[in-house]
Amino acid sequence: MFPEELEKLQAEIIACRRCPRLRSHCEQVARDKRRAYRDQDYWGLPVPSFGDPNARLLIIGLAPGAHGANRTGRMFTGDSSGDLLYRVLHATGFASQPHSVSRGDGLKLADAYIAAPVRCAPPDNKPLPGERAACRPFLERELDLLPRVRVVVALGRIAFDTFLGILRDRGGIASPPSSFVFGHGRTHRLEQGLTLIASYHPSRQNTSTGRLTEGMFRTVFRSARRILEERAG
Repeated sequence: MFPEELEKLQAEIIACRRCPRLRSHCEQVARDKRRAYRDQDYWGLPVPSFGDPNARLLIIGLAPGAHGANRTGRMFTGDSSGDLLYRVLHATGFASQPHSVSRGDGLKLADAYIAAPVRCAPPDNKPLPGERAACRPFLERELDLLPRVRVVVALGRIAFDTFLGILRDRGGIASPPSSFVFGHGRTHRLEQGLTLIASYHPSRQNTSTGRLTEGMFRTVFRSARRILEERAG
């Protein structure tokens, strides 16, 4: 039942037109293209989630990259953020291969699922509050359709705040979201057997400045793996 419902939800995401500013931006980027990708057809639509429907690990990003997922149509595919993410996921046993270049490259996730609070590429990677609110119900519904999730890795502050906001509104946390500190590698044990791990987003801005290194990023997913193995035992 759940895989079929997840497929229906992804079709709804792809067809979404709730945010005119974001739709206009994605379509413009798809028309104008970057010189390196002139010969490619851009996806140019809201980007669906990706991964194992039986996943115990949920990874929440920010939004599609203009020339990454907005071009390829798959989360974290075709840009430097995805290069780092999938390399680390492969190293920690969550991905079948260490690279991701297109929807048809054979990559599969094992026990992991990737979603985002915003499904359209925003100008300057900055979605507006109203756009985040309009897109949030998709993530809420996914949480209901991923009953085995035990560990959530939030890539960046927006992912962190969005997830905690959903839990607050559902009565899933007793403390206010502001009481949970965001910091790279910070781990929060939540109610209902969930663990939330905060991570800096693997954006070029963070990696090029050294704010996030591959070693730091790998540690986050090693921690996720360890927690899942402990609970399985």
